[in-house]
Amino acid sequence: MVFVLDTDITTLAFQNNEGVTAQLSARSKEEVAISYATWLEIMRGRIESVIKAATGVELLRAVTRLADSEQFLAPFAMVPIDEAVADRFDHLRALKKLNKMDRGDVLQAAIALANAATLVTRNTKDYAAVPGLKLDNWAV
Repeated sequence: MVFVLDTDITTLAFQNNEGVTAQLSARSKEEVAISYATWLEIMRGRIESVIKAATGVELLRAVTRLADSEQFLAPFAMVPIDEAVADRFDHLRALKKLNKMDRGDVLQAAIALANAATLVTRNTKDYAAVPGLKLDNWAV
């Protein structure tokens, strides 16, 4: 694994964004992964849509999207949250310059750093303050 896709980029891939799909096509399956954090964020959103459905039509649409998301994510290798990630997470959370950074973003950065991977994101501005983090934006 060389590249870890964040939630935004993974969502763009799901929506067939031209730039993202071109980059995915140019890479081998072994080079690209999603993090467990990305999987959690996407599935949480889909599950919340099912739970919050107010009509039968909304419910069926939400369940279909949940199933489509599961099917889309299944082929990707998933980078787990392990002890190395937890250590990096604690280290990053201790940095004053990252105090205002969203914890989900800190977790994504910790996963990429702990696995010596490049984080693929559109959110390069917010991640730029993370020391040692390699970034790439495939949505341009």
